[in-house]
Amino acid sequence: MSLRVTIASRIFRPEAGAAAFRLGALADELVGRGHRVTVLTSTPPEGVCDDGPMTVRRRRVLRDRSGSVRGYLQYLSFDVPLFFRLLATRSDVVVVEPPPTTGVVTRVVCALTRTPYHYFAADVVSAAAAGVGVNRTVVRLLAAVERWALNGSRSVLAVSEGVRQSLIGIGVRESLIDVVGMGIDTVRFTYRPGLPASAGRTLVYAGTMSEIHGAEVFVRAFAEIADLHPGARVLMFGRGVEVPALQRLADELVPGRVEIRPPESPDRLSEEFSVAHAALASVKPGVGYDFAFATKALAGLSAGAPVIYSGVGPLGPVVREHGLGWAVDWEPAAVAKAMDEALSSDPDDQRRADLSRWVLDHHSLRSVAAAAADVVVGPAARDGRSSSAARSDR
Repeated sequence: MSLRVTIASRIFRPEAGAAAFRLGALADELVGRGHRVTVLTSTPPEGVCDDGPMTVRRRRVLRDRSGSVRGYLQYLSFDVPLFFRLLATRSDVVVVEPPPTTGVVTRVVCALTRTPYHYFAADVVSAAAAGVGVNRTVVRLLAAVERWALNGSRSVLAVSEGVRQSLIGIGVRESLIDVVGMGIDTVRFTYRPGLPASAGRTLVYAGTMSEIHGAEVFVRAFAEIADLHPGARVLMFGRGVEVPALQRLADELVPGRVEIRPPESPDRLSEEFSVAHAALASVKPGVGYDFAFATKALAGLSAGAPVIYSGVGPLGPVVREHGLGWAVDWEPAAVAKAMDEALSSDPDDQRRADLSRWVLDHHSLRSVAAAAADVVVGPAARDGRSSSAARSDR
């Protein structure tokens, strides 16, 4: 039974980001099962769109100075048109991604059209807002909005047990939540053996640089050991609200040794990771994201780079248990020690291949997409909501 599945998300491939990769993998999985997928998303700031065998409808939105769709006006620039875009799109089932305002629009439209929807929860926005010091009244209002959007869904797809517990904490019904796991695109992020070493040893950070990540710990830590490794550099790829402050800090502490660059494609990042001495990833403690599983660490590991993970969350114990690199506190001295060890070693081809294989075996996005697709199309198929089902085309 072929279903019409609509995915509503402010970002999608080729834009870099965990949500873009996650939803892209879900779309691929659904198309592979014979369903018709339409994606309602934004026009990326740069990059060539290769959408493959699915319909992707893009619309320009407001972006902040870093190029991200982040902030009230930016969300509204996507959410208001989305109301009419969803109404005009024939769907048997809808999948929606945060923020909660997008979930609210989806719940309203789906109530009007009697269409089930699923909420893909990679994070809990109200918890994050509380962690970064947003006014308590605003946080309570945001939690109420988030709770209302999620409780109207057919199911909530949580990426981890930590997210599940946080969702329950804001009042989402436990019976709605399915934990589908966290993964990385192991096809796009892959180890490339035989590449020539880059000029000097590198530590590579790739992903968003915002308040919850606390990437400044890597700049401060590198400043402590930079003199011990004269040819080493830190490469930071991505965007985020912390980029200007990070650049100022780098220029002050280690001028010319930390390079902050725009986002790159998975292919290009895989090349950097494949010769890097370590990938860098962090979750800053005490900002409402202690449950987060840092997917940027999986990207580096999948491309053969051992990881230096700094901060809280479930990834630290995993790194230690499986020998994936270094898991340390969010503290410059601890990170500096790990950086010194990483730059003093030289992971060989077998070590890199083993790291890549571990991610493929344990955190492939394909397996996450398959689990999510089972949830998304299962109830709709049982309800008989196919393209030729009882509800007439709108």
